[in-house]
Amino acid sequence: MGPEPLPPSPWVLRHAELVPGGRPVLDLACGGGRHSLVFLAAGHPVTAVDRDLSGIGPLAARPGLTLVEIDLETGAPWHFGASRFGGVIVTNYLHRPILADVVAAVEPGGALIYETFAAGNEAFGKPTNPDFLLRPGELLEAVRGRLEVVAYEHRIVSQPRTAKIQRLAAVRR
Repeated sequence: MGPEPLPPSPWVLRHAELVPGGRPVLDLACGGGRHSLVFLAAGHPVTAVDRDLSGIGPLAARPGLTLVEIDLETGAPWHFGASRFGGVIVTNYLHRPILADVVAAVEPGGALIYETFAAGNEAFGKPTNPDFLLRPGELLEAVRGRLEVVAYEHRIVSQPRTAKIQRLAAVRR
């Protein structure tokens, strides 16, 4: 038996209401699907993406869930082309070459809810590679002029473990 799955992120739960009712959600680097489940339960169709979907388990049979097993870091063109989503959810994941595509995938009226590790996290554990750590204000810069920021944090958290993180919730008006 594997480790206990993480509960949904409080940041994602707090800002989930920004995603318009019934609109499709893209859950990037979905892991075990903790956020996919939240949005499915709220009536959203969800596209869950990860390079390894083996952690999805019984969630895979849920109606409204589309699974896409791809490695977003191959250098291939953005897999979703011009597709747009009412919600784009990203937690504990950063691949800078697709960050502009992630922002562009938010449809008018939709929301981006993003939370991942930031520079300074190396003092607390992995990840320590700067390629996987947001620079100060980097999420703000990624959405500047494209999305309206509703909430932003760059701080040290203690749960689920001590880490330096950056969080953003933004909408396309």
